[in-house]
Amino acid sequence: MNQFGGDWTQRKIEIVYDYAKAYLTIMKSYQFKCLYFDGFAGSGNIYNNNLIDIDIIKGAAIRIIEINDPKSFDIYYFVELDEANKLQLEASIKQIAPEKKTHVVCDDCNNRMIKMADYLKANPLVRTLAFIDPYGMSVKWSSIMSLKDLGIDLWILVPTGIGINRLLKRNGEISEAWLNKLEEVLGMTADEIKAYFYKSTTVQTLFGEETFVNKEQNAIQKAGELYKKKLNEVFKFVSNPLELKNSTGSIMYHFMMASNNSAAFKIANDVIKKYKD
Repeated sequence: MNQFGGDWTQRKIEIVYDYAKAYLTIMKSYQFKCLYFDGFAGSGNIYNNNLIDIDIIKGAAIRIIEINDPKSFDIYYFVELDEANKLQLEASIKQIAPEKKTHVVCDDCNNRMIKMADYLKANPLVRTLAFIDPYGMSVKWSSIMSLKDLGIDLWILVPTGIGINRLLKRNGEISEAWLNKLEEVLGMTADEIKAYFYKSTTVQTLFGEETFVNKEQNAIQKAGELYKKKLNEVFKFVSNPLELKNSTGSIMYHFMMASNNSAAFKIANDVIKKYKD
């Protein structure tokens, strides 16, 4: 069961849905096979159990598989680490679209992203729309790097506020475990991370010079800018990030699309503009 996170949960699904419709409209004119890849597919539904009458919102997997016009994807590949969610998603797909070519696997998304990269290298006539909506900071930068130079449009939710920022201690004294996680997610060394997110100030005190290390005040925005810049090392084009905020207005995520196609870049920016606050 996937829990409802708020208005931003529905917005990211609507963005991917709108983009998929535009994507399929264009691809209908080409001979490419179209693959849809969802790295954190969930159970197919999102439950808002804050109400006595439970509201059920269709997750991205179901919304996308229900698209038939202008065309369907030729192949659907859903990855879900939780076995119960995986089985529920399989059951839902069999009920609503038994005729479609779908694969639902229980695995870590990082493993399957690398396998997808190998598949695309071996099948140059396949084009992919991928949606990576991770549980926390679970997407490794090495997995993103495996997609370099491939025919893929990648929508990714980056946990800048609820993930990266929370691991960046104010005084720079980050535990080894947290630093290792930041290195894994950002593809940077500990020294590079500290140099980017912190500033040192040296002041003259009664007992001589003292150096203080402080986190940049706009660390969340800087994290979004950094990830966009990093994606541009792998893809030719990266959309303007969309800030997804909680009910108090705090940024939780940056949502963006990366592609090697200029038309995809324009469409993504148009869709994001539509859903901005």
